[in-house]
Amino acid sequence: QPDADAQQTVDAFSEAYPNVEVEWVRDGTTQMMARLRAEFEAGQPQPDVLLIADTVTMESLEQEGRLLAYPEADTAAYQEALMDPEGYYFSTKLITSGIVYNTAAEMVPSSYEDLLAEEATNNIVMPSPLESGAATIHMVSLTGLPELGWNYYQGLADQGAIAQGGNGGTYRAVAGGQALYGFVVDFLALRNIQDGAPVGFVFPEEGVSAVTEPVAILESANNVPAAKAFVDFVISEEGQELAARQGYLPAHPDVAAPDYFPDRSEISVITFDPAEALENDAAYKERFSEMFGG
Repeated sequence: QPDADAQQTVDAFSEAYPNVEVEWVRDGTTQMMARLRAEFEAGQPQPDVLLIADTVTMESLEQEGRLLAYPEADTAAYQEALMDPEGYYFSTKLITSGIVYNTAAEMVPSSYEDLLAEEATNNIVMPSPLESGAATIHMVSLTGLPELGWNYYQGLADQGAIAQGGNGGTYRAVAGGQALYGFVVDFLALRNIQDGAPVGFVFPEEGVSAVTEPVAILESANNVPAAKAFVDFVISEEGQELAARQGYLPAHPDVAAPDYFPDRSEISVITFDPAEALENDAAYKERFSEMFGG
């Protein structure tokens, strides 16, 4: 979440639970986890609650015994696949990654393969899996498709694609015309299109990757009741309606998406196994680094 969205979420929670004082910090997934692991090493983890981009990182924390199970959380309305079966983490959104393009581009892509066309040469930017949780899931999802695989990422590297930073930098590069095409999370493009930004967004025909912005309580939490209240809030209909107003696709199936999203039935999400992705995480990132540098 951008800072403004994080503050809105905290403000709404504070309104619902006025007796709870909230302190929060925000950074990219990689940077946040580095900070948290340093706190683990020092024996002084600070957070009660963790809200991050991807389930793969949550899976690693669960396996390390760093998360507190909350099986009593009310997830009855949600698809089972969106929630950890033992209640260690809970999905709060469906944030998909597709193709953003500058409206000055002559070629409007409809598939990932289109970015291997001559028109896209030296005109592609994308967030790096070495820095972005969403980019990691995107890499895992696309390389897992038989019709794309690692050959596709090698093709992007041969195209001169630049991979660095997070989604915000990628979006700004395409919107500013420094590149014509990129991979980016849906809300960054779709929200700004409503304000007249010179970009378009494509849900490619092969499908889109998705992160679910899971929330979890740390095993070392000092204020467990307040942490449970925060989890309850973000997965409640009220919390999900806030997500929709912020321009996200809610994870709750009964909460309507912003009207500028396509119908949910038209969005095909590429499935992947978080545990398997975690097992192969280092190898995948090393392979990516060999292609794009890191």
